[in-house]
Amino acid sequence: MTMALLHLPLLSPISCFTSTQNSLPSHPKFYVFSQMVKQSTLVRKAYDDYVVRRSANYEPPIWKHEFVQSLKSGFMEKKCLDRRDILIRKVKTILNEELLVNDILKGLEVVDELKRLGLSYHFQMEINQILESMNEKFQNGGEGLEWKNKSLYATSLHFRILRQHGYHISQDVFKEFEDELENLDSNCEEKAKGMLSFYEASFLAMEGESFLVEARQSAVQHLSKYLKSNNNDEIICTMISHALQLPFHWRMPRLEARWFIDVYRRKPDSNSVLLELAKLDFNVVQSIHQDDLKDVSRWWKRTGLGEKLEFARDRLMANFFWSVGMGCEPHLGYFRTMSTKIASLITIIDDVYDVYGTLDELELFTDAVERWDIGAIDSLPNYMQICFIALHNTINDMAFDAIKDYGVNVISYLRKMWTDLCKSFLIEAKWYYTNYKPTFQEYLDNAWISVSGSLLLLHAYVFATNSITKEALECLQDYPHIIRYSSVIFRLANDLASSSDEAKRGEVAKSIQCYMNDTSASEQEARQCIKDLIMDSWKKLNKEVQTLNSTQLFSEGFVEIALNLARISHTVYQHRDGHTVEDHETKERVLSLFVKPA
Repeated sequence: MTMALLHLPLLSPISCFTSTQNSLPSHPKFYVFSQMVKQSTLVRKAYDDYVVRRSANYEPPIWKHEFVQSLKSGFMEKKCLDRRDILIRKVKTILNEELLVNDILKGLEVVDELKRLGLSYHFQMEINQILESMNEKFQNGGEGLEWKNKSLYATSLHFRILRQHGYHISQDVFKEFEDELENLDSNCEEKAKGMLSFYEASFLAMEGESFLVEARQSAVQHLSKYLKSNNNDEIICTMISHALQLPFHWRMPRLEARWFIDVYRRKPDSNSVLLELAKLDFNVVQSIHQDDLKDVSRWWKRTGLGEKLEFARDRLMANFFWSVGMGCEPHLGYFRTMSTKIASLITIIDDVYDVYGTLDELELFTDAVERWDIGAIDSLPNYMQICFIALHNTINDMAFDAIKDYGVNVISYLRKMWTDLCKSFLIEAKWYYTNYKPTFQEYLDNAWISVSGSLLLLHAYVFATNSITKEALECLQDYPHIIRYSSVIFRLANDLASSSDEAKRGEVAKSIQCYMNDTSASEQEARQCIKDLIMDSWKKLNKEVQTLNSTQLFSEGFVEIALNLARISHTVYQHRDGHTVEDHETKERVLSLFVKPA
């Protein structure tokens, strides 16, 4: 149960004395100063004992440090790595053969399978060659694309794969299939396969492409009808059910790879080389993730934040899961470690603002972050001092790595983003303490920042980029569209899953409640509005990705991480608040990704 908070002002702040505390000489006046500090400490202790703090009654973590350190895998042995290299060479031969024989549809299917199996990072050059050749033929009138106006399945696959890789292809390629998309009479396997392919392709729609969105509804009706009929193909039904829950374009890549490996091994026409490589590569990468996790768990243990701040969520594993969702490839180990640290600090500080801190304390903490001055902590209560020092030291260490490796001082950019985040937290705290009900627009204008996506992506740019430029950093701190749209999706997906529980805890109204207050809509209507906004944000995000691919301000890797931020949001909040509640879907997902081999 949420407890009421007794609001009291801080007594006798000592910040005016402490800026020179460590340098004071041994002098009679220092005795007077010391007594004042002791007196102030006693007053603060009495104050802390008197204040009634709120509690969210968060459960303790289910993943202990000792368990994490016990994880081990034998897949990094030489024989496994050598076998993987042999299989990679075999697949490259397959890809070159497909390119040489000019079987474009088969090439598309192989490219799609590589992506779904989590293998495409090994074959970027070969995939780019296939797609470049395919796009050239398409632009020159379609030579070699005989199925272009005949097969909904092939056309949809072609559309989705090319758009995923940044090629411009118009929705007009589907005009030939308007009648087929509207005809729901047939339950044949081939039509279901085509409808599924179109359904997946439609989520690459951009603003203004109404046909894709409208025709998707017909595809959903057909696919739902197909699932209810008898004697249908098991694999197609599995793929349809999975897609209707969440489309491929919105799914977390690493978790999708784990799922698709199990589906692919049941397919009668699966390629044995691809399957063996997918399983072996998954297990090798899992070993790398285990090492990353052990490393960051040792850091978390050293900070003591999980033990010291019992009111907050100790969710190291959930934060690591999130970082893998944003970037799972082996070469992104440093990014995963740093992102897990950032997400862990965000989670703790979020609970300081949402659950534990008084308004006066929160204002002081926000000011300390903005000043980025270690001397400012003396005006803070002990629990905030621990938070601030952990934040200050961690971010400064990261900035040191950046200036050492790239020669760019990023501390001002990181500091600015942390300040913006804490100010957005503070706005929500003030709403709570004054019982203010923001309008839907007021809420969203603040909440897309308070959800922390923009902060995560700025750090991702620093951690996952081979070269850092001031131009890109300046752009990022001004919140470009790719950050805004991804963060809006993050926020709204979070609200759909967590707003009911947060309302029970007495926290500030979220988007659903704000929309209901503004419009007198029912909760069901409000939820549908939020889902529509998520869909609109995805269309804007898809368009922005196309635009950025032509400007080259950000690398393809960073753009993919920004997309993955939105994707991991859908995964974590698909059924409930999977970041806070660890012992349901999140537990099974953690086991499948980091504990159990494929």
